[in-house]
Amino acid sequence: MDSGICVDIMDNISKVIVGKKESLKLMLTALLADGHVLLEDVPGVGKTLMARSLAASMGGIYKRIQFTPDLLPSDITGFNIYHQNEGRFQFQEGPVMANVLLADEINRTVPRTQSSLLESMEERQVTVDGQTYPLPNPFFVIATQNPVELEGTFPLPEAQLDRFLLKIDMGYPDKQEEMDILKRFQTCDPFLSLEPVATPEQIRMLQQERRTITVSEPVREYITTLVQATRHHPMIRYGASPRGSMALMRSAQALAALDGRTFTLPDDVRALVKPVLAHRLVLNENERMRGEKPDRVLKDILDRTPVPGGIPG
Repeated sequence: MDSGICVDIMDNISKVIVGKKESLKLMLTALLADGHVLLEDVPGVGKTLMARSLAASMGGIYKRIQFTPDLLPSDITGFNIYHQNEGRFQFQEGPVMANVLLADEINRTVPRTQSSLLESMEERQVTVDGQTYPLPNPFFVIATQNPVELEGTFPLPEAQLDRFLLKIDMGYPDKQEEMDILKRFQTCDPFLSLEPVATPEQIRMLQQERRTITVSEPVREYITTLVQATRHHPMIRYGASPRGSMALMRSAQALAALDGRTFTLPDDVRALVKPVLAHRLVLNENERMRGEKPDRVLKDILDRTPVPGGIPG
């Protein structure tokens, strides 16, 4: 698999984004795995800029939706307009008709509107007045949300969080990275000069090639054992579903492809357990009251699960 395209995309985005290599690699992992990403962190750490930079780097159609409480489902999917002179309805495309869609602050709109986007993410189509319209291919949603403000927000329920392949927490930059940010943006905005280094056709090709990455029997068993453990852990009320197993396998294939390999390793799986599974788990009420997080539970599961060796390529 030609991972050079992905390297070009990462290098291009690095002209704008300082640091965040792991977050960027996870976003590309989701893109190759034909999934969607939820970026969650405090305001001002570069969530929107990273999403815009990725969209600009891979070309294609880019749209952005600012989610607000008064946003309607038709504002996302589109609607029919009646042309009186012609005596017919014409479909007016919504912003969901894009290769890359930035759903900014998705938790600021009502559940009905959230569901309209999540349905499109799952089915890769929209239905308006009984007529179905396919979405562009590739179709990649990057949703952002702010976890610290609760007033005026509508948290995504677990069933809808499960539609996102990965959930990524970006975190603050360290001191040197923040100094580099100030230097880079002191005189101009580097995003304004960002040019595409890939095409949607190339991304589709990479997504198809990702499917050919070998997942050996020991790696499949390792994935299954980890996911099964989330269903029996005493701190977890609801563990990951088979969709979580599939997401972990697809993501491991994509990560292997990004590293230029034709086979997956247990290390690929271990690196992806938190971003793939953490948002799919529901802890027991007592654990939530004590402030426990799924991250610590997943670390416990990883520590207790033997890692297979001798993985064939």
